[in-house]
Amino acid sequence: MERTLAIIKPDAVAQGIVGAIVQRTEAAGLSVVAMKMAHLSRRQAEGFYYVHESKPFFATLVDFMSSGPAVMMVLEGDNAIQVWRGLMGATNPAQADKGTIRKDYASSIEKNAVHGSDAPETAAFEIGYFFSGVEVFKIDAEKVRQSGSASC
Repeated sequence: MERTLAIIKPDAVAQGIVGAIVQRTEAAGLSVVAMKMAHLSRRQAEGFYYVHESKPFFATLVDFMSSGPAVMMVLEGDNAIQVWRGLMGATNPAQADKGTIRKDYASSIEKNAVHGSDAPETAAFEIGYFFSGVEVFKIDAEKVRQSGSASC
């Protein structure tokens, strides 16, 4: 089992498509093992995207990511990074495959609806940036299916 960080960015949250994105994620066989909504401060966005600070798009990326609430999720499953990146589609929605999240919901290369880790090392950093160990759960999907129902 592999874990990855997924972010539903402020543009997608504002469109009211969080549920649709989570539904696609689960339909692809990924489990959501942690989730939270937060409005990132400029400083938090700068810290998260520090690897891009020398790039010309850094300031606009930070502005965008701190413009409204986003939903951060830890996804788990076989080849979770690859599966999630396939669901997201190309960074530029104009180049994304039909049926991907970015092709269906993103409006531009900057406002592209979702983020995903690109490697296991990146995923470890990104998950740790937003979640403590006690906030990430192990979900035994097979056990839930066998029980027939969930109770609170």
